[in-house]
Amino acid sequence: MFYAIISEDVENSLENRLKARPDHLARLVALKESGRLLVAGPHPATDSEDPGQAGFTGSLVIAEFDSLEEAQTWADEDPYIEAGVYAKVVVKPYKKVLP
Repeated sequence: MFYAIISEDVENSLENRLKARPDHLARLVALKESGRLLVAGPHPATDSEDPGQAGFTGSLVIAEFDSLEEAQTWADEDPYIEAGVYAKVVVKPYKKVLP
């Protein structure tokens, strides 16, 4: 089943995001290579694909896991958590309808 991992950043998270980004992306690439990643990306703080120093307000990952517990464990191990990027992470089941 798919699960949505919805994360909210702390204020002024950009510097910590940039430091932890390689490790964060490596985990997403592993999900993609295993055929389990539907979509992933950050939420820009401004109405722009490149928000510059405004940074990001959070992230969304939708991926396939065997259970909610497995998805939660994966989310809890995100390098952005250890780096102090995320203030809050919510994991919940997601049902893909379209396309």
